[in-house]
This record gives sequence, structure tokens and C-alpha cells, in this order.
Amino acid sequence: MKLINQNKTIVLMAIVLSIFSCQNNTKSTENSDMALVKDAKFDLTENHLLDTIQFQTFNYFWDGAEPNSGMARERIHLDNDYSMSPENIVTTGGSGFGLMAILVGVERGWITREQAFKRYTKVLDFLEKADRFHGAWSHWIDGETGKMYPFGKKDNGGDLVETAFLVQGLLTVSEYFKNGSQKEQKLITKIEQLWKEVEWNWYTKEGEDVLYWHWSPEYDWDMNFPVGGYNECLIMYVLAAASPTYPISKKVYEKGWARNGDIVSKASYYNEELILDYFEHSDAPVGPLFWAHYSYLGLNPKGLSDQYADYWKLTQNHAKIHYKYAIHNPKNYKGYGDDIWGFTSSYSINGYAGHRPGDDLGVISPTAALSSFPYTPKESMQMLTNLYKNHDSLIGEYGPFDAFSFEHNWYLPRYLAIDQGPIPVMIENYRTGLFWNLFMNNKDVQNGLKKLGFTNENKN
Repeated sequence: MKLINQNKTIVLMAIVLSIFSCQNNTKSTENSDMALVKDAKFDLTENHLLDTIQFQTFNYFWDGAEPNSGMARERIHLDNDYSMSPENIVTTGGSGFGLMAILVGVERGWITREQAFKRYTKVLDFLEKADRFHGAWSHWIDGETGKMYPFGKKDNGGDLVETAFLVQGLLTVSEYFKNGSQKEQKLITKIEQLWKEVEWNWYTKEGEDVLYWHWSPEYDWDMNFPVGGYNECLIMYVLAAASPTYPISKKVYEKGWARNGDIVSKASYYNEELILDYFEHSDAPVGPLFWAHYSYLGLNPKGLSDQYADYWKLTQNHAKIHYKYAIHNPKNYKGYGDDIWGFTSSYSINGYAGHRPGDDLGVISPTAALSSFPYTPKESMQMLTNLYKNHDSLIGEYGPFDAFSFEHNWYLPRYLAIDQGPIPVMIENYRTGLFWNLFMNNKDVQNGLKKLGFTNENKN
């Protein structure tokens, strides 16, 4: 598809007005069908832009949810091409992000607390019956049956990383409702039970000092993916240490995740300290930006440190490096600059790719910059403003499309849950600190962080 510039300003204004109407007057129905106000004349301020994109991306997980399970669809393709996976396939990690995004809808007045409660009840009823493997869910689940759907030939069992992303969302929801009504207390009981049933320490593969990503009842440990060295998986180790029933020891964190201290980096890139070693690719000294998002939807990096890193400096520098790389633009790709930047794993020219500085294909993934608002508010706002005011053909019903390239004159009208989910959540953390406050208040999480040697100054 060719990139075009259609004037959708009136539509965007109308969306904002309808959002404010819902906030000030009535709440949306279960299928929130926001009416568009025609011929609106409205200037999109920064706050209006934030409201608009939060609403659109929240709605991926509200109106766009798989209807039987209430879970997040792995992908929504407006071109109706579902050759990659069936439309009813839901994603475990993306659903965790979606559980948090729904709270944005409550706090912003787009749905009621009761509507959110009913959706959460549907999701929990589904999760209780869905396939699990030593307490962990699979990466993909059939939303109609609850049966595992293979993510790959041997990836047909438990996925501990995806499970961690889901549990992060569940514990956040639990904190939100913990002082609620009697029926809301029952919701919390369900969450507590699911949380306690995840056998985190079992995934050390017979007592090795490292957590393994996958296990399959058919292929056992053949995926052979021990998780160590810095990436998106910090939350998995924190939750594994925090588990009240199946915890890992601090040694597993130190030897497995931190590789006996080798996780620390003294290098810099674009005059920003790396802090930790993004060792996965030697030609790409820094990771895709989702590494700075997934674990930190609930885990607050502000004031958070351990013997290896200052996590606010780590995540902030990560985003700054991506921004500076786009300005430098060493490959001279069309469009890059201070208001078009951000690289992460997403759809790409030839399928799917892990974009990052040093491993760059000329593809921009909007979630990279937009989910970085807490780290780079000015730079992220420049990207948001440019997209909505100058490139609105790249925006659809559920917010910016997953990826685009001016260099290759390419985009697809497609979305992925794992990319849309961090946008409303991290923007809310930037605006109010909601999810950082909720998740970090969980007693089990606090115990896990303390066990691993973290200090938390709670500088929200």
C-alpha cells in the first residue's frame, strides 16, 4: 500500500469530543460504539492527542477483544488477511497488557468499573479452564476452546515469559479492586489462586540456576531457551522470586539472569551509558525498545536499583539512544528525524523483524516511541503530534498501525496486541503513575524485589 495523506482531522476531533462526552455524561455500553460528531472544529492539544491515542489503543482490548474469552486477539488485520494465525487466537502476554489497558478505560471514564469487572470475570473464568503446563499458560490459546495453539512446532506448551506478562496484569487488577465490594473480593480470590498455581521454580529445568522460557509435554525442554542477560524478561525473574508458593532463590537471579555479574556493561552508545549488556547481537549494541516497556508496565523503574543497574537510567538511556540514532540516521533512510523515530520488533517489509539501531531496515514502529513517554516525554510527543497531524493515513480504528516505512513507501493496516498494549499503559504511567503505583504496592512483589536485593525509592 502506498502512503497517502488524507485529512482525518475532523474525525480525530470527533473522537476526542465523543471521549469527553463519555467522561462527562454517560458511560459506554459493553460494545462501546462511540458516535462521531460531524463538522467539529476543535484544536487537538497535547492532552487531547494523549486522550485520543489512549482511547483508540484501549479499544483494541475492549471492542476488539475475542468475544468468547474476553482476551486480546493476537492480531487484528483490517485487511482481513489472517493467514499467519486464525482470528480467534488470543495472546497470553498481550492479554496481560490488555487487562491493564482496560483500567485506563475506567480511569478515563470510557467504561464503568462494573463493566470492567464483568470483563475481568469473563477472562478469569476462561483462564481457569484454559490449558496450563505446570501452572504456566501457552503463548497462544484458542479463544473459543481454551486449548493451547502452537506458536511454533516445538512451542506447544508452557511459556513462562508470556505467563509473567499476564500475571503482571492480573496482580495490577487485584490491587485496583482489593478494597472493593464483596463480589470484587471474589475476583481477587480467583486472581490469587491463578498466581499461586504458577510453578516458577519448576522452570529451572531440574534445579539449574536459570529460568527456562519454554516447556512442552511433547518436546520436553527441546526449545532450550535459558533466559539470561538483559532483555524484556526482568519481570519474569521478579515474579518468580515473589511467588508465595513456587519461588526461585536469589542465586537463580544472580547466576541465570545476571550471568554472575557479566550482565553489567561499561559501554556507551550515542554518548549514553548502556548500563547493562544487550549482548544478543554484537552488531546491535542496544535492544529493540520493547525491552524498555514490557517489564516496566507495572515495575516502576524510577528509583529502582540493584547491584547491577539503576533501572531508570537504563530505560531512559535506551529510549534516548533510539531517538539520537534516528536523528543521526546513518543509513540515510527517508523520514527519520526528531519526530519520526523508534525501533522495535514488529511487522516489517518481509514479514516480521526485530528492528533496532544497528539492525535497522528503514521501518518505524510507532509503539517504540509512544510507549516511551515516561522516558522521553518531549521526544515522544513530537512523534505523536507528527503522526496525528501530518500522517493520519497511518492511523486506524485502534490507533497507529503496527509499522510503516517512508523509505519503502510501505505500511499495512494491521495491529498486534503486544505492540498496542504498552501504549495506553505507559502513557498513563507518564500522566498519573497509575500502574506503577498499583503493581509496586503488591506485597508479594515487594517481597520479591527485597529478596533479589532491589532498593526502591518510589520516586513517582
